[in-house]
Amino acid sequence: MSYPKENVVPALLLVLGAGASTGIGAAVVFFPSLVKLANRRVLAASLGFSAGVMTYVSFVEIFGKAEKSFVNAGHKKNPAYIYATLCFFGGVLTMLALNLIVDALHGGKEHGHSHDDVIPKKTKKSTRESVDKQLQKGVSDGPPCCSSDPVKQLNDFQRMASVIEHEIEDAAKEATDETPNDDERPTIEKKESLEDVDEENVQIVAGDKDETERLHKMGMSTAIAIGLHNFPEGLATFVAALQDPKVGAVLAVAIAIHNIPEGLCVALPIYYSSGNRLKGFLWALLSGASEFIAALLGWAVLANSFSENAYAILFGLVGGMMIMISMKELLPTAHIYDKDDTVVSYSFIVGMVVMALSLCLFENLKQ
Repeated sequence: MSYPKENVVPALLLVLGAGASTGIGAAVVFFPSLVKLANRRVLAASLGFSAGVMTYVSFVEIFGKAEKSFVNAGHKKNPAYIYATLCFFGGVLTMLALNLIVDALHGGKEHGHSHDDVIPKKTKKSTRESVDKQLQKGVSDGPPCCSSDPVKQLNDFQRMASVIEHEIEDAAKEATDETPNDDERPTIEKKESLEDVDEENVQIVAGDKDETERLHKMGMSTAIAIGLHNFPEGLATFVAALQDPKVGAVLAVAIAIHNIPEGLCVALPIYYSSGNRLKGFLWALLSGASEFIAALLGWAVLANSFSENAYAILFGLVGGMMIMISMKELLPTAHIYDKDDTVVSYSFIVGMVVMALSLCLFENLKQ
């Protein structure tokens, strides 16, 4: 089984698109108030859907291709199945090793706080001191230490966005109250003052050295963690799309869906620590770039030393990696946002059904 060379460019483009989707989530740094609109049930459903797609395609399609490639390489069916199984669990072990590295980057997984949703309500009185305290609370009491699953950081950022938005509203009210009705100057000046409010509130956090370092470290380590986890996803998408671009396209969409909140949770801590929107956005894009790098490395391996055995090993490894991503990252994080399991299990099943129908459709189109 040789790979169609005309599929290389579409496969690379699919991986590029999936990785670049982190930029969609990261774009909220340009509109911080949008963070408040993040719906936990939608996040849970999207993660469950992605897990369903990745789980089904790994067990049904990718594992089967690994076994078939070993057979095409000259191995008998029984040994081929065993080799595919060994490669599959090799991928599982690889992801376990990556998780250990990520945990080490974040100082371990143990923590003593809860992840309850706590978003401050608006109060009638908003002072600089109260804003400072609420922002400090948003940084200190939330789940940054759990950033190996970066979506969990959303509560912190919603607290910050809520405080900043409230301060902007207060500034707008004050500017209106202090402006004489017959004064024709205020339109431009008021606009400029309101544009400065967001930056000033970010500097409340950024101006504190300890909290600045803490937020910056959180953002950078989250970017590294996501980059490590995105690497096998990029390889999986490329290998699948190389053999069948249609299957690769469905997989790329599933990966892109859960990359969006990951981009948000890389960009926001960097933005809140530095006050630099572009810096946060670019770091989020960079964390997604590891998928494309993985695809390029996969292409280099297959182009220079292609064999059925190499293809089989890659398929087996990426199958195991994607199962671990689904079971250890996507589903646990989804259940954090849907503790009563109102949508996660159903969205997981829907993801499997969508992948199954896609594979059935693609098989019929081949005939």
